[in-house]
Amino acid sequence: MKPHPQKLCSPTPTLLACALASCLLMSSPSVLAQSTAATVHGQVTVDSGPAKDAKVTATNTATGLKRTVQVGSNGGYSLNGLPPGDYRLDVDAGGKTSTKDVSLMVGQTVTLDLVAGAAVAAGEAHTLGTVEVKGVRLETKTSEIATYVTRKQIDALPQASRNFLAFADTVPGMVFSTDSNDGSTKLRGGAQSSNGINVFIDGIGQKNYVLKGGITGQDSSRGNPFPQLGIAEYKVITSNYKAEFDQLSSAAIVALTRSGTNTFKGDLFGDFSNQDWRAPTLHESNTGIKVPSSDKEFGASFGGPIIQDRLHFFLTYERKEYNSPREVMLGQSYTVAQLPANLAALANATSGAPFNEDLYFGKIDWEPGDNHLIEISAKYRKEDELTNIGSGPNTASYGTLKAGDDTHVDLHYQYNGAHFLNDAHITYEKSSFGPRPATIGPGYQLTGNKQLTPATSDQVILNTGGGPDFQDKGQKGTSFQDDVTFSDFNWNGSHTIKTGLKYKAIDINAFEQQPYNPQFSYDINNSLTIPYEVSFGAVIPGGRSDITSSNKQFGIYIQDDWAVNARLLLNFGIRWDYEQTPAYNNYVTPAGLVSSLRGWSNIHQPGVDYNIENYISNGNNRHAFKDAFQPRIGFSYDIDADQRHVVFGGVGRAYDRNLFDYLAIEQSKSTFPQYNYKFDTPGHPCGGPTCIAWDPKYLDPASLAALVAANPKLGSEVDLMNNNLKTPYSDQFSIGMRNVFQMWGNDWNSSVTFAHVVSHDGIVFTLGNRHPDGSFRPPGTTWGGQPWGDGIPGYGTLILASNGIQTRLNSLLVSLDKTYTRDSGWGMTLAYTFSAASENRGHAYESDEHYLFDYPNLDGVGFTRSLGLARHRLVATGIYDAIWGITISGKLTLASPTPKEAVNCHNAADFDHCFFDPFTPHGNIGYKQLDLAVQKEWDTGHSVKFRIRGDLLNAFNWRNYTDYDTWRGEPLPKFNPTFGQRNGDGTDYPTRMFKLTAGLSW
Repeated sequence: MKPHPQKLCSPTPTLLACALASCLLMSSPSVLAQSTAATVHGQVTVDSGPAKDAKVTATNTATGLKRTVQVGSNGGYSLNGLPPGDYRLDVDAGGKTSTKDVSLMVGQTVTLDLVAGAAVAAGEAHTLGTVEVKGVRLETKTSEIATYVTRKQIDALPQASRNFLAFADTVPGMVFSTDSNDGSTKLRGGAQSSNGINVFIDGIGQKNYVLKGGITGQDSSRGNPFPQLGIAEYKVITSNYKAEFDQLSSAAIVALTRSGTNTFKGDLFGDFSNQDWRAPTLHESNTGIKVPSSDKEFGASFGGPIIQDRLHFFLTYERKEYNSPREVMLGQSYTVAQLPANLAALANATSGAPFNEDLYFGKIDWEPGDNHLIEISAKYRKEDELTNIGSGPNTASYGTLKAGDDTHVDLHYQYNGAHFLNDAHITYEKSSFGPRPATIGPGYQLTGNKQLTPATSDQVILNTGGGPDFQDKGQKGTSFQDDVTFSDFNWNGSHTIKTGLKYKAIDINAFEQQPYNPQFSYDINNSLTIPYEVSFGAVIPGGRSDITSSNKQFGIYIQDDWAVNARLLLNFGIRWDYEQTPAYNNYVTPAGLVSSLRGWSNIHQPGVDYNIENYISNGNNRHAFKDAFQPRIGFSYDIDADQRHVVFGGVGRAYDRNLFDYLAIEQSKSTFPQYNYKFDTPGHPCGGPTCIAWDPKYLDPASLAALVAANPKLGSEVDLMNNNLKTPYSDQFSIGMRNVFQMWGNDWNSSVTFAHVVSHDGIVFTLGNRHPDGSFRPPGTTWGGQPWGDGIPGYGTLILASNGIQTRLNSLLVSLDKTYTRDSGWGMTLAYTFSAASENRGHAYESDEHYLFDYPNLDGVGFTRSLGLARHRLVATGIYDAIWGITISGKLTLASPTPKEAVNCHNAADFDHCFFDPFTPHGNIGYKQLDLAVQKEWDTGHSVKFRIRGDLLNAFNWRNYTDYDTWRGEPLPKFNPTFGQRNGDGTDYPTRMFKLTAGLSW
């Protein structure tokens, strides 16, 4: 049954969108090949002329899947929606036949001209000019900046974790990183944070609507989003993707899952490493104590026929068991010797951080007829870990127990008509993320400040006791998407028209109580038993801590791929996306708060840079963003019409979305507000309604709750969202050239591209407090003096959220590839990226930081060099089949030093005029790592192969330091002599580690 157009359009976003939706739904079974499918097109000739009455049939040699198309009047043909794999192409033109073999990759488009009557033995390689078609070859005639990751690379290259996304950094412009604190992984493209990516598995986006990380399962997790055994191959598009891709602003990962074939196949593996097989960390070397650790991974996959050529299955399971070393790193450059004995013992203690994950994936594909394909697949991920300990000031008791799970189910139907291809998906998803404190009880924060300057405040040295993190967030819902390709329009050249729509109903929730355990601050220079401040949360009577929203998403696009002639291909596309978030759109600011804000004289003074009315919602003055129109235009020009030298480029816009985790803060802070009370103690005198005398009874959370029960709003933080929030997006431009050339008897692929990407409208949270005269800081100053003590009367601090974060990137992307083939026995890739990037985040210790409290808004921040992004980055890989069934592979990563945030007071007139000035450590190389792998395989003679493999990660144990002294010193002439020097034991993982793998395959 087709969805009714009025239901898809209700409530009506725009008349144009509904008209387009209606047209799509009433057309032939509807729209474009999924983004993972491949296409083969070209001309068929017979007797030196166009073959007008010919047929071309593609048969998948592994599964028996068949697709047949009628050749057009001009001899042209197009086979769309082909699952990647090895195919036999059969041409029949009035009894004259021929056969060619071709290997297709995920999302690839191959131009292949065929001659009827020129039959060649099956399995023999064929050439198009001098370009080999049989076997894997990169696509050259595309306007996208795209690179493939093959199954051979996934299987052979060394790897620390079985996260298939780790191979994406073999692509220029991509960075896959492992956090030095908790071992969590991230994938980012260009200067934007990891939030901007999207991963499309079998054509279905895996976007995380609530949390950071871009996709579900990648927010502060050591886990993998999908079992690696289940991934066949994938393509990385760093920018200028076509109109079919949605909900992203940086890179798109287009992955294809494995399927069963006509041959029963299986694979078993087990990985192992422990503390005896790794080099000690710097902290372990200094203390002489090596923390017990272990890395275990094991899994299996099975696939084969249920009905030959018609029905197949595939199943896989992977298990991960980690116990990673964690050491406490004291803050503020303090040493253990400077701590009292009881705290020194906690700081010296070392512990392991366990992590466990189970990954399941299953798939059944059925071809009931030559023009039909039905697939149903399901993925389930479950993980739990102890995190937020060590590699920083947090002791083991202060850690967080974190659990997560993720389910995706996809029902896919593809119909291949005479002149169109319809591709439809119905999906279900459910994901959750639930951190809890490992200890229930008061948190103990030891603070101090060696710099002791007016520009800085007391900073944490050590955390112990109960941690603050308590959350339960996730998403659940269903979607329908339909894509169609029409491929036989032949006016002024050949046109392939693609169009599609997606409708999604998704329930999202964000439960958060921060801080769940009260956090007491103690001054190392005063008393270690009497705190001077407490931060705590308490439930407002009648308040809802679980913020939920039933969101509706709608997207539509149309695209024309116009082959003007044999050389020129033009791509014209446009998409439009729309999303309703009732929790934000329908929110009503509490009446008492509205009254206090409107009566607060501080923010109604001349010169205040914002209008509070723009943040007060009455339930009717917020509307879903309707301007997400995204034109995408590209071209490619084949200089000699032989796919060897192609100039390409494009320009386009791509909209992402606002994370619900940010939008929900407005409500969560009003139902479980955070309070900050100061204790009038020696060394920390205070005044005002939130200054009280210390009493040991306040160590009991019930006493703290009683403290605010009479006036639960007093001292509570208030967060308000702008009523006119926009959706973040990026504008992209690229120009480049691809080449295919012969060297050493093999085809090589090269690409050189200049890319310019500017992202806009990221959300930033700023301080809304103002001094009584309306100023943000004292007159004549540009730094410090923020009005933290001047909060909303009867409440506390005001935080405002608006759009404003931007990034700017100019990059040069260079790649060189000799694809591995069994005949040559070797392959290599080289990816070099030059990045000139800047951002206006300000005080961003992480690339996705969204808080700015040092300036009233982003106007005074200016653009500084992007943090965490190296100016130069080189990744090289190699695979070589040696003698006796031995395969050797390696991966080398080199990067120049990355900037770190720093405040510059040394070059300021005084402490009232400091400014953000990122510091870049000295040296030409900031990160270097060489990984090696050797595998030996034995054929047992019973169709079963046994293998042993060793991975040596960070073979030379290169230290990639992370801790530097970024304090330049007091205003001239006082300079900090240790500025720029290493001041801690922090390094990026891993130390040198050996991992042993054993496996069976058949």
